[in-house]
Order: sequence, then structure tokens, then C-alpha cells
Amino acid sequence: MKQKITKAIFPVAGLGTRFLPATKSVPKEIMTLVDRPLIQYAIDEAREAGIKEFIFVTSRGKSALEDYFDHAHQLEHDLASKGKTELLDILKATNMDSGQIAYLRQHKALGLGHAVWCARRMIHDEPFAVILPDDVIAAEKPCLKQMVEAYEETGGSMVATMEVPPEKAHAYGVLDVADDRGAVVKAKGMVEKPAPGTEPSNLAVIGRYILHPNVLTSLNSKEAGAGGEIQLTDAIAKEIGTDRGVYGYRFNGQRFDCGSKAGFLQATVSFGLSRPELRDELRDYLQEVLTLDKAAQ
Repeated sequence: MKQKITKAIFPVAGLGTRFLPATKSVPKEIMTLVDRPLIQYAIDEAREAGIKEFIFVTSRGKSALEDYFDHAHQLEHDLASKGKTELLDILKATNMDSGQIAYLRQHKALGLGHAVWCARRMIHDEPFAVILPDDVIAAEKPCLKQMVEAYEETGGSMVATMEVPPEKAHAYGVLDVADDRGAVVKAKGMVEKPAPGTEPSNLAVIGRYILHPNVLTSLNSKEAGAGGEIQLTDAIAKEIGTDRGVYGYRFNGQRFDCGSKAGFLQATVSFGLSRPELRDELRDYLQEVLTLDKAAQ
């Protein structure tokens, strides 16, 4: 029986420069998708997958992120006194119990691999998950939960994957596939941001990982990879030659890149249309906009 995955690392130290000026004072992870911040989607997904300990790797200027998960006693009291129980339940769902959540600082922006390495003392020798909040995944069964179930069969390390157009593969880490089993593929190689035309496949790695603790040992070397940064992909690739192995998982669901403005807008529309109380009004508006746009052409 495989060891349970109960810890997850959330690398949230990035400056979010693509969303300036909003991110001058608001951490990108607090930006709202309909009525919940990006980080709440990540936390909810982790909880559904059985995560009990939440480790945030932050940087200077992220205090609003920490405050978000704290108890707002005055607001809770006001809602309770006014009998607004539905809003109170929504608010309480954002709270984290003492000891459940930890914050660590990444003092220099040295890459995703370095951010994960910063949490090494809290992981010890356990397998763990990594969730990138920029990647929001709409799925009937949360993506990480799908992966945890698959991991119970494979062990080793596992990355979420999706097929991308070959001309876009250079923007991702890409798997070289040894054995394709459908939802699960076994990797014989991983390349971070391959030069156009050199990609081994169009199976891209996106922001969900289940990792063996030896990945942290590999990160100890702090070797710079693509872009001069310490790449998590490089450390995972070192697991491929072991008896543990590295697997890709083709998840069921739709991924939105909320690290980009276009992806954020697409996610907003999609999640808005999925809400019964918003669907009709939003759909009517979108149809009106498209009709006017077509007429203008």
C-alpha cells in the first residue's frame, strides 16, 4: 500500500507582473475568479484529494494572502447576528485551522524547483503534492484527486499532463513517453521548454505534481536549467532511471492558464456560465456582444 499524500506545497512567491498594475498591491493568487480567489480553487482541490497540511512558499508583499485564510472574527460575528447563515458558511469554508497551514519565504526568485526546495524541511521523507494556483482546472472529479487515485497504483512520481499543439510545446515541460497506457503514461524522459521542432511529444506537463521525496534531494544541487532557473522538471527527470519511475496522468477536465490575461478571462466566462444563478444573464450578454461584433465586421 502506497503512503498517503497528506502534504501539498503551493509556490506563490511570483510577482504577477503580467497583471500589473493590479498586482502592485494585491497578490495575484488573491485575484478573484467570479467570487473566489485563485488560491481558494487550489485549496478546495487539495482538500478533496485528502491533503491535510498546506505549505505556502511566499515572498515579500504576500501578507494579504496570509490574511485571507485567517479567521475574520468581526465579520463572522456580524453575519451571525444578522442571521446571514449562508454567507457565514461560505466565509467559514475559507478558514484554515491552526497548524494546518504554514508559510515559508523564497527570498530570491530562482525558479519553481527552488521554491519547492524551500519547503524540504516540512516534507521530510514523505511523498507530497505540488499545486500551481495559476493552473485552474474545471473537472467533475478534481484533478489532484484523480492523480492520487492513479498514484495508488503506480507509486513513484506523477505529473499532470495534457496534449498541446506541437507549435506550443516549447512553452512547457514535455514528456518523452516510454509506455502509453491511456490515462497513465510512463516517461523515459522530460524536457523543459524544448526548442521548437525538438519536442519528444506534445504531452505537456501542467501544474499538478505528486513527487517522491528524492526529488527534493536532487534539488539540493541547485543546478540551473532552462532560463537560468532551478527547474523542478530537471529534478523529476532524475527519477526516471530509478525503480520508482515517473508517470504522466492525462486528467479529465479543462485547464485554464490563469497566469495569462486571456486565460483568466476565459476561465471567468467558463466558471460564470457554470453557475446557475449567473448562466442565463451572462449567456445573453455574450450573445449580444458577439452579435454586435459580427455586425461591426
